[in-house]
Amino acid sequence: MDLSSALKAFVRTVERGSLTAAARDLNISQPAVTKQLGNLERQVGARLLERSARSVRLTPQGKALYEASREPLAALEAAIEGIRQDGGHVEGPLRVHAPSCIGVRHLHPIVMEFQRLHPDVTVDLVLENRDVDLVFDDFDLALRYERPAGQDVVIRRLGRVRRILVASPGFLERFGPIETPEQLGAIAVVTTSRLVAPRDVLLLEREGGEAVPVPVRPVLRTNNAEVIWSTLVSGHAAGPVQQLLVTEALADGRLVHILPGYEVRSTEAYLALPSVRYMRPAVRAFIEFAIPALRSVDGIVA
Repeated sequence: MDLSSALKAFVRTVERGSLTAAARDLNISQPAVTKQLGNLERQVGARLLERSARSVRLTPQGKALYEASREPLAALEAAIEGIRQDGGHVEGPLRVHAPSCIGVRHLHPIVMEFQRLHPDVTVDLVLENRDVDLVFDDFDLALRYERPAGQDVVIRRLGRVRRILVASPGFLERFGPIETPEQLGAIAVVTTSRLVAPRDVLLLEREGGEAVPVPVRPVLRTNNAEVIWSTLVSGHAAGPVQQLLVTEALADGRLVHILPGYEVRSTEAYLALPSVRYMRPAVRAFIEFAIPALRSVDGIVA
């Protein structure tokens, strides 16, 4: 038995929380990880992990071995990777999750530029509007609009995502200029249910932080940012939207920023990654590349 490989499989399985994630990190098959764990358990004469379909759990003997081996193994891996990466070469798989709209408009171009610099990194970019369990769903990192709760993750804050009020020129021709918040109650509005819950009241923030609750008349509520974007651009309604989704439409005149002295309740953007002691070079390199790129996006502010 190769004790070093078996210990590496064991420690990585514990830190990643699943055999599948450990296998991908080690670039071997899941059955190979299972075999190495079995060999290690036979070598030490004790069961080290309790396995289930969703997770793994350390036995008392496994906990003792993990605590004794993780630091030396991490130091060895770091030394080896430091030698390997001296030439700047990064390779391997990378699995990333993000909301659809920011993923298409901003994260996808960042991924392509990163791959131009590191062509041996393969990326699985999953864009969907749902939260994921990074360990169980086997993601290396995720872009989130809220701090993940109940997960053992490391958080890197990107900034505050501004929401502004916009309308198309055609909409403003029909309804006239919108110069006060109170006028929002007399026009058609598209929004998400969360922003106006529970009584169709939109909470604006005046420059300086003063909160201004404004009753509105939503003609369309949706949880999809693309639907909001197309509804605004078509002139069907006005409403709040993340600034980073309408930068081009504002620049080319398809949309107009209305009530610029006010913002709508903002949210925070984060990069989240599983809390593991060893981070693969491809993951580390992408984080170092993506964070400044995302922080420079128009609409994300400190």
